[in-house]
Amino acid sequence: MVRVVVVFTRLVEFDAALCFVSDIWPPPASKWIDRCHSWPPSFILNDIVGSGCHFVAIGHKLGKHADKEWRISFSLAEQKLAYSLNHCQFLTYGLLKLFLKESINEELSEGDKLLCSYHMKTAVFWVIQQNTIPRWHPQNLLQCFWVCFKLILKWVYEGVCPNFFIPENNMFLSNTHGEAQNKLFIRLHKLYEKGIASLLHCPSIRSNCVITVLQNPRQSIDTDKHRLISKVLFEKELLNELYSYRIPTPDLHTCMRFLNAVDKVIVLPLTQCQVLLLKRVTAIVLPNTAFILYKPPIVFAPFEVSTSSVVNKQVYIANKTPSYMLKLAAKFGCISDMLFIAMFYYNTLRYKEAISVLEMTKVKLAQPYVMYIHHSSYNAVWYMFHQSLGGQSWSTNMRHDVTCDNELDNHVCYINELVPEQQSGLQCGSPGLIIPSYVFIHMLEVLCYRHVDPVRTQSALNDLQDLVQHDQGEYIDIRFRDISWQILGICQQVTGNHQAALYSYQQSLRQIPYHNIQTATLMRIQEIMALMNRNQ
Repeated sequence: MVRVVVVFTRLVEFDAALCFVSDIWPPPASKWIDRCHSWPPSFILNDIVGSGCHFVAIGHKLGKHADKEWRISFSLAEQKLAYSLNHCQFLTYGLLKLFLKESINEELSEGDKLLCSYHMKTAVFWVIQQNTIPRWHPQNLLQCFWVCFKLILKWVYEGVCPNFFIPENNMFLSNTHGEAQNKLFIRLHKLYEKGIASLLHCPSIRSNCVITVLQNPRQSIDTDKHRLISKVLFEKELLNELYSYRIPTPDLHTCMRFLNAVDKVIVLPLTQCQVLLLKRVTAIVLPNTAFILYKPPIVFAPFEVSTSSVVNKQVYIANKTPSYMLKLAAKFGCISDMLFIAMFYYNTLRYKEAISVLEMTKVKLAQPYVMYIHHSSYNAVWYMFHQSLGGQSWSTNMRHDVTCDNELDNHVCYINELVPEQQSGLQCGSPGLIIPSYVFIHMLEVLCYRHVDPVRTQSALNDLQDLVQHDQGEYIDIRFRDISWQILGICQQVTGNHQAALYSYQQSLRQIPYHNIQTATLMRIQEIMALMNRNQ
């Protein structure tokens, strides 16, 4: 039986299409039925197949018989599939449509808009049916969005967008090819490189708490920006307190006592704040324990390098436990705790591995929503919004979205290049060196690259010099400028630029003596003067 009906599909307005309706499911789409093992459910599948399809008088735009061809329309089937989506799946589709309208197609003419909401819906259907995402939940919304976006990016790169019901039909065939395809891919790839933060370029998302509403539609939503920011400031104050926490003078006995205490307490029912405190303590204790167990060879002490396999095995075993501790600390701590791993790799002569960790850390720190503890250089609105997007616990946020300056306890030897500064601080009762993260990164880059790449050594040294000389308190707290100038001088000295190193050490003496490193600075100045006199 064939009936003539009018199908209305709501997009922005109403689209009307004259068509024939068929009660029979089309044979070209019979394979789709065999694909439906996990989704849609059998009762929805039977309903879709039993409802048949439509035939619309629309031919292929590039075909020779466009005015005589008919197209199979699965609009009714798609409607039933859309109604079967769970809350998170429907939100993902809505988020993709917003992203398409306000980012991908923004400022494009109608002729240049190659992607439409139908492609977004098709991507959601494919991702669901292929079980690409094991758990569709509002807390997982960003991952769901990102997986679908990457699938669309893949389709554009390959120039193939398979129809959900008949995959052999390429929905990109008529317009997404050649130069147009290349331009679209470049546009999408730029958004891909920005990561999830690219969502914040959508006005509907940036200016409203859309994600918060989407995650819990029954929740009363606070749309007062100032009140929301105050919540972020409260969280920042909480983290400030946690990151001001110190343990007593670290020795192996004290560190093990703290770790045993954490092991006993962690099984108890704890609040988020208590869990955060325990993780913070663990992230402090583990690096200290690791560097106490591993004592880097002092540069001025004579030692022989042995190629004996027995010695190499002993070194491997001795390094394995500290390395594991540092990786565990990075899981419990914040972004900057990864630098302890890089420092350990440098001590064990694994320069390329250290550089890899440094590059990864720089990528994480470059995100606009990262919160800097004890610094004003973070955007409260971006941080607030990113947290609402993720829906994660404070502990998870601390690991991915929070960073702080790296503190080296003066009682523990971490790296030979800073031993004089630690000894100078100890003589004056200073507990440790607090090194700004970016200063520490560039320092380790200089030290590592000078063993593998002289050109990049100079580049890293230039970055460090620009940071120390021109920073206006964004990344270097005024209290920590003494150690920052000192580190710049050390890096200049080890690369052979003695005149520049002398100037940096003199600048270190002119800063607030927060770390009490003047003795070490004067010693280094004397050493530089002696070298310069010797070379005259």
